[in-house]
Amino acid sequence: MTTPLGEVLDGRRTAEVHKAARTLLKEPLLLARGPHADEFRLVRQHASELRDWFDRNTGWSLRVDAEATRLARMPGTLADPTHPAREASRGRAAFTRRRYVLLCLALAALERGEAQIALGRLAEQVVLDAADPHLAAAGVEFTMERREERLDLAAVVRLLLRYGVLRRVAGEEEAYVTGTGDVLYDVQRRVLAGLLATRRGPSTIIAEDFEDRLAELTAESALDSDELRFRAIRQRLTRRLLDDPVLYYEELTDEELAYLTRQRAFLTARITELTGLVAEVRAEGIAMVDPHDDLTDVRMPEQGTHGHVTLLLAEHLAAVGSEVSRGDLERKVRELAAEHGAFWSKSAKQPGAEAELVGQALERLTALGLVAATPKGIVPLPALARYAVGETVVTEPGQPSSRTARTARTARAPKRKAPQP
Repeated sequence: MTTPLGEVLDGRRTAEVHKAARTLLKEPLLLARGPHADEFRLVRQHASELRDWFDRNTGWSLRVDAEATRLARMPGTLADPTHPAREASRGRAAFTRRRYVLLCLALAALERGEAQIALGRLAEQVVLDAADPHLAAAGVEFTMERREERLDLAAVVRLLLRYGVLRRVAGEEEAYVTGTGDVLYDVQRRVLAGLLATRRGPSTIIAEDFEDRLAELTAESALDSDELRFRAIRQRLTRRLLDDPVLYYEELTDEELAYLTRQRAFLTARITELTGLVAEVRAEGIAMVDPHDDLTDVRMPEQGTHGHVTLLLAEHLAAVGSEVSRGDLERKVRELAAEHGAFWSKSAKQPGAEAELVGQALERLTALGLVAATPKGIVPLPALARYAVGETVVTEPGQPSSRTARTARTARAPKRKAPQP
């Protein structure tokens, strides 16, 4: 029996919308040219439906034109520091405070500049703007005389190249860093104009404190009716379910928890319908797990020495179930090296390597919402229980337990969204 053509077309359309939505969650900024050109065309084709869904369920706007699509994602919580911008190079080092300041100064200079700019000229503009007394009072200054400063600026430029704000015309950043040459760029002004994702322009903010300024940048309009308040709660919860690896109930306000208790099935079903993420509901919270394991920037378990160490420490912390000091974890890694070192890289077995191994493991576990740092050490969070090592009892029907075997529950970790441009 053949399937009606209408059902085939509906199924194909649903699959396309599904793929377009997942792409936007991974890459909120898509360019008509480049590695995501096919996905760009797909998003543009289904822009109306996607725009309506994101606006209604998350409050995120979707801008689509002939050059780029931009999903203006704002995080569900403003206090999460675990997904910083990272270098576009192989090392993928996280941006420092100085690099963030440089990024803002570079964007301001590009906004005022011409359609083309040289890296040396951009550096001159950044140095001039960095003379602002407020930056000096904060202990931030740039002269671009030191190689480390030029490396920082080169990292910022490479990030803007990846986002499509700049397009390299001639030269290489390394030549600028070493002082042997310069680089020329085209400035993609339409992409630059859509980069900022805030509800208000930064120049309209009058608060002085950083947290207050951030809150004003993302504040919603006056919610003077029950309908508007409930919509705002629904959008905040949906943003957190999409963005956060785990949504813990204890992190919610009483009003948010009451709404989620009533509307959990509706909220999770809407997300599953659009993205394919599957709700895993536990007593402590909800995780929207990705069966395809690609809608994330942090994976666990992961191959390689660092991935193995992270998994072993996760099992250890889940078994302990209480706060553990960094020193205890480093001693545990030394013990693990004696048992598993044959499978680890040579550098991981060197004396003193345990500090770096523990640091990288904790960074990953924190980003996945599996542990939390305290002044005294590291506390395992409820979701870490999925990595516990337990006893599997094997029995014959109608017979008592006959044998046991140790097993590690290494199900996929909750998804973690990529950093937002």
